[in-house]
Amino acid sequence: MQDLQEVYSRVAQLVTQAGDGDRDSWEALVEQFAPMVWAVARGYGLSSADAADVSQTTWMRLVQHLHCIEQPERVGGWLATTARRESLRVLRAAGRQIPTLDEEVATLADTPFAAPDWELLTAERDGALWAIFAQLPARCQWILQSVTGDAPMSYEDLSTLLEMPIGSIGPTRARCLERLRRLAAGAGLAVSSDGS
Repeated sequence: MQDLQEVYSRVAQLVTQAGDGDRDSWEALVEQFAPMVWAVARGYGLSSADAADVSQTTWMRLVQHLHCIEQPERVGGWLATTARRESLRVLRAAGRQIPTLDEEVATLADTPFAAPDWELLTAERDGALWAIFAQLPARCQWILQSVTGDAPMSYEDLSTLLEMPIGSIGPTRARCLERLRRLAAGAGLAVSSDGS
């Protein structure tokens, strides 16, 4: 079984090598963390185009700050936080735009109606949850990301990747979810039994 320190050490090594211009290390970082960055952006309800912009900006920010990340082994948390901030920036910018397809649409801005606070609250909650998710050990992050989402990884593939028995994945996933629930509860958030 792969030791957690080895995982952190490998991530830190990838960050350092990518900072030194190693293309393979950069591609390995993108391959490992791109699904999480995308999930953070989509978790804010952004369109595919906006999520792609957030993802691109997040990776650009990493390039700009690659040499000054204090804990390179925790680059996943840095990326999640950056993606959350970029998603909120996109949401704020979208809130300022007024569509002007025709006169009727243009006058909607003057029509009083309730603001969609629930969307903002949901986005803030999701962002806070992603920040908490980034506090989980890398192994938990990988397992939870790998078995959920648009293209979940099979337990067999995950077993091979993490060098752990296939029968251990389910219980490990459950422990990771429980840890996420405890961290979320400590931050005043509720997480359901399936992690949502």
